[in-house]
Amino acid sequence: MRYWLMKSEPSEFSIDDLEKRPHQTEHWDGVRNYQARNMMRDEMKVGDLAFFYHSNCDTPGIVGIMRIAREAYPDFTAFDINNKHYDPSSKPDDPRWFMVDVQFVRKLKRTITLNELKGRPELNGLALVRRGNRLSVMPVTAAQWEFILSLE
Repeated sequence: MRYWLMKSEPSEFSIDDLEKRPHQTEHWDGVRNYQARNMMRDEMKVGDLAFFYHSNCDTPGIVGIMRIAREAYPDFTAFDINNKHYDPSSKPDDPRWFMVDVQFVRKLKRTITLNELKGRPELNGLALVRRGNRLSVMPVTAAQWEFILSLE
């Protein structure tokens, strides 16, 4: 099993939104970064766990845990001209972008904030706390996962 951190703006899609979905499952669409896409497409497997991270909000931080429920498949939002994630260069027979399905596991007891994570030397290798890192999907080591959960 691998561990991940996946970012979403709560005004677009929040942990509460995921919890309210049928079967508490939803596709994770709109990833338009090749490195993040490659991780989703090539490395994420059913059963992997991911932190749900709220970004671009008053208190950015880790708010919950989700499970990868379906491995990568073409991101159909890229084919929809009316969708904000539309990409005319991505075609159904030659998709450029992929998504996975995620399933709600639980909310954390509290938000573990970005500022708190940045202040922990145990997390110096975590991509999230590196200056200039803007990836929306990133790996988390087992040790980092356990340490972050210990902060809850």
